[in-house]
Amino acid sequence: MQISRRDLFRSSAAIGAAATLTGSGSLAAEAVAGPVARPVARAGADGTTRTTVLGKGPAGPGGYRPVVSKPGESYVVRAGIGAKAKSGRGKRRKPLLTFVQLSDVHILDAQSPLRLELGEIVSSSAYRPQEMLTGQVADAMVRHINEIGGGPVLGKPLALAIQTGDNSDTGQYNELRWNIDLLDGGEVTVDSGDPARYEGVMDGEPAFYDTTFWHPEGTPAGKEDDKPRALYGFPLVPGLLDAARAPFTAEGLKMKWLTAMGNHDGLVQGNWAHSPAYQAQAVGTVKKTSKGDRTITADPNRRLLSRTEWVEEHFTTTGLPEGHGFTQENVDTGTAYYTFDQGLVRFVVLDTVSQFGDKGAMYDDQFAWLKKTLGASGNKLIILASHHPLASFEDTARADKIERELLKHDNVIAWVNGHTHTNHIWAHKRVTGTGKDKKVANGFWEINTASHIDWPQQSRLLEVANNKDGTLSIFTTMVDHGAPLTWDGDLTDSLQLAALGRELALNDWQERDHHRGGNRSDRNTELILKAPAFLR
Repeated sequence: MQISRRDLFRSSAAIGAAATLTGSGSLAAEAVAGPVARPVARAGADGTTRTTVLGKGPAGPGGYRPVVSKPGESYVVRAGIGAKAKSGRGKRRKPLLTFVQLSDVHILDAQSPLRLELGEIVSSSAYRPQEMLTGQVADAMVRHINEIGGGPVLGKPLALAIQTGDNSDTGQYNELRWNIDLLDGGEVTVDSGDPARYEGVMDGEPAFYDTTFWHPEGTPAGKEDDKPRALYGFPLVPGLLDAARAPFTAEGLKMKWLTAMGNHDGLVQGNWAHSPAYQAQAVGTVKKTSKGDRTITADPNRRLLSRTEWVEEHFTTTGLPEGHGFTQENVDTGTAYYTFDQGLVRFVVLDTVSQFGDKGAMYDDQFAWLKKTLGASGNKLIILASHHPLASFEDTARADKIERELLKHDNVIAWVNGHTHTNHIWAHKRVTGTGKDKKVANGFWEINTASHIDWPQQSRLLEVANNKDGTLSIFTTMVDHGAPLTWDGDLTDSLQLAALGRELALNDWQERDHHRGGNRSDRNTELILKAPAFLR
């Protein structure tokens, strides 16, 4: 049985399925107009899952599979939160905004002393065979988004990108810096410690060789082959560990980008509050392993950042906007929530990081700020962005309270988030009346997008349109990153390394039973909702 992050880090608490929130409609409970519709796409729009989807090929020895190309997916039309899908809307509609969501990139220092890799109790949150290639995968996604350039349905250029947290993995300065530099563009070197060699659980150091982990360079003399190669069909890739650490030139996003904080950005390994002991461990020379303490090269760039330091680092950038959504007020007050206007749309970016643990939270000061912000935004369409979805909040009563507050405002149309590493879309409904007079007055869509680190390594394009019939449409389109379909053996090209990273993610033995791509109704969709009063 796979050990989950909660079992590994907080074994005293049991894991349950995500709670169903009051007012949240499942697909079965909502109207689905269709089953599917094919909106008219702009000429030349390709590169999204509208035309091609990447999937799992036939299993070879040990269940190891190639990445294969499959037919694209049309758009599932989802309604049922106070509005119906009206015929002829495709001819009437006016594009309002197109943006892209990047979530759970997890740029990762695979050699950090803070990595929790203890062999027999390893989990997919503590170790992944593709983890040394997170930088190359992120760059491949950025390059492909730049190439796509606009929405495949409405044809409006991409106005901005937003990261919805867990931009780094261990909460270190160097990971954050790599993330910012990847989005800005320029030379990036995802490496730490000794610049001449990799020092981690995947190398061939005989005294610390552990068969739990994949060793791409091979088996040291006198040792058994590792389990990933012996049991799961993983290949030998000599030279990979050095190739992954080599500098490469990141293209950088050709648009504005905003960001939100995730639990992995603000907490050690996404769970623990920073402390002097963790700080010392991060910059020290001791890496704890299942074979004992290993001495590695210290690196001051592995230092942990406070919330204020994390926010402030976003002002050291060559990209736009300055601060990437954060303001001097955030620096002065030690907060990580803000608003950002793009035309008719106001983004309300939340900080859902708890003081402890991987679950979502919102404390009283931010909730008061949220209510005030919503009350002052009556002439804007509101899109919220955060790391955690409501279903991942520890305090379900607080989650219900947030949902009720949002449903009071008919201009709240969507909430984009991540954290689950799985594609989900939930409908939140405000129901009025009783008995036969009961009806759905309005609602908003909660759009939860998969990660860059785990298969299927996707981001999501979102297009907002006024249908000019009393309704709005939000089109969501999944995007696979732009690396080649198959790794050709080249270890010198960053896109080829990203292709290998995707193949390794597909075959991660800890993830093979997961369905992180979500259901058809969680991927390419047209989400219908009632237009707010000021647009009707």
